[in-house]
Amino acid sequence: MTASIPAPAVRKPPRPPSAARAFWLKQLHSWHWISAALSLAGMFLFAITGITLNHAAQIPTPTNTAEQTATAPQAVLDALADFPADTTRPVPQAVARWSAGALKADIAGRATETTAEEIYVALPMPGGDGWVTIDRSNGEAVHERTTRGWVAYLNDLHKGRNAGLAWFIFIDVFAAACVIFAVTGFALLFLHARGRVSTWPLTLMGLAIPVIIALIFIH
Repeated sequence: MTASIPAPAVRKPPRPPSAARAFWLKQLHSWHWISAALSLAGMFLFAITGITLNHAAQIPTPTNTAEQTATAPQAVLDALADFPADTTRPVPQAVARWSAGALKADIAGRATETTAEEIYVALPMPGGDGWVTIDRSNGEAVHERTTRGWVAYLNDLHKGRNAGLAWFIFIDVFAAACVIFAVTGFALLFLHARGRVSTWPLTLMGLAIPVIIALIFIH
């Protein structure tokens, strides 16, 4: 008696994705890589500065201070003659132009702390500080500028400290790109989760770890 040999099992070809699923996969992949490209440099910067901010006490920050002095000419003093004795208004244009040339300090349009004796203009900046004072009686002016190195500069960019309008707008655009990157990434996880059993355990772990730390270790 001859034993019968079972016929080999015929594997069914994988079911092609539906038109709607294929459409959303294509759209999500497009938005995901575009948002990744737009936010890549920003994410790298903010990740690195997140580490440097977290270890700010261990990272040395060299401080360099430079001072420049000059004496305002009579034309500048004349422009200040009618300037109020107690105001926060910016200095007249003639004073700002002289400061830019003689002191290398741009004080145009900046708020002042003005008294009858002196004009003070704060010049904060990422990674440092600065100021200009002008004696209203004799025109003696001082510009002091302090820098604390590249690490302090990048840390202040991370915080948006004294970085100006352009950087303010960049942070908003970068944050929007990161939100799109995260949302499309989550949607792609959802669409591919059936074939990857570790998807949701890893996703829940990423959510649970910061929540547990915040609830248990932060008081």
